[in-house]
Amino acid sequence: MKRLLFVHQNFPGQYRHLAAHYAAEAGYRVVAVGEKANLLRQPRLPGVEVLGYDLPELQNVDPFNGAVVKAIHRGKRVAAGAAHLKRQGFRPDVIFAHIGWGEALFLKDIFPEARILLYCEYFYGSREADVGFDREFPLNAEKVLRLRVMNAPLLMSLDASDWGMVPTRWQQKQFPALHAQRMSVIHDGIDTDRVCPSKDAFEEEIITYVARNLEPYRGFHVFMRAIPEIQKRRPNARIVIVGGDEVSYSPRLPPGQTYRQHLLREIEGKADLSRVHFTGKIPYAEYLALLRRSSVHVYLTYPFVLSWSLLEAMSTGLPVIATETGGNPEVVVHGESGCLFPVGDSRQLAEQLLLFQGNPALRYRFAEGAVRRVREEFSLESMIRGYAQVYETLGRKTMTTAVNVAARV
Repeated sequence: MKRLLFVHQNFPGQYRHLAAHYAAEAGYRVVAVGEKANLLRQPRLPGVEVLGYDLPELQNVDPFNGAVVKAIHRGKRVAAGAAHLKRQGFRPDVIFAHIGWGEALFLKDIFPEARILLYCEYFYGSREADVGFDREFPLNAEKVLRLRVMNAPLLMSLDASDWGMVPTRWQQKQFPALHAQRMSVIHDGIDTDRVCPSKDAFEEEIITYVARNLEPYRGFHVFMRAIPEIQKRRPNARIVIVGGDEVSYSPRLPPGQTYRQHLLREIEGKADLSRVHFTGKIPYAEYLALLRRSSVHVYLTYPFVLSWSLLEAMSTGLPVIATETGGNPEVVVHGESGCLFPVGDSRQLAEQLLLFQGNPALRYRFAEGAVRRVREEFSLESMIRGYAQVYETLGRKTMTTAVNVAARV
């Protein structure tokens, strides 16, 4: 019996497909650990034993030092839970843990014989990355200094791990070279059987934009400023915007204010808002149905973590228009599965949209290219195959072989 432990404060998170795969396989025992409050909001995966930890809130934490203090606090809670599992006789062969939040800090101390495989989502930097990227939101000196503090728990986790997995080559390059060479580039995987095209696609002229929250990090301000020009040239187009009004990554506004309110005021009188629909956050099935009814999808982002929504839109047969930044060029092949345009250029965005909307044949060709791209490079099968190679190598504890395997994944 092979024993696997997944650690993610919002489990299943990026492990939803991988954990489900191993839980369905004979000869595996799969255990997951996450923050109890978050686990209550997530669906359970069949065959996965889930354990939750409480996280008492810390008081009077200096914001500058907060990333380290909070990470250590969380890491200690996870370590206590791991020690409890060990006392019960559970000793994992491989631990899959997200690098963020501090959960992986002390796992090697509790399970020294286990191989720890980190999900390396992001490493912060002040150059060629998200911070200071948007001139509309200038960077101050203290924020630059704070980046080193934010990276400290990540470096501590890397030091106490055996290998890393990272979704894109661009995200891998954000890590220091010493650690980046100990990572394999494998995306989380898209369920292409479920996330697939519909025969009814393109019957309506619908432009979709999707983000967890409507904020500058995902180019919401650029998209909103392009709406007047889009509507001027495509009078029948409907624009559907999916996402909440909270802030995930961008600078926070005063209480009670949202980026949606700000941008609506900015384009007031310039756009026909009766043809702009805000859905808020919607259930996953409803989200997929919307993508299948759409004719083109817009994905905007700072140089940052790649969103699932880009690949999901492509997998449903949508040609995409995306900013030429971060990991996007690895996913969108310009002229084959979509178009890339310079960041922050609302006029370029509008022109690219008009190219698709006025040319159904081109739209269908790009849609076919998008589906093919996802199925060939980002499917669940590709992800599971890549993880299996690294997992099996780690299980044999032959790290020189792991390096050779990683080069081929």
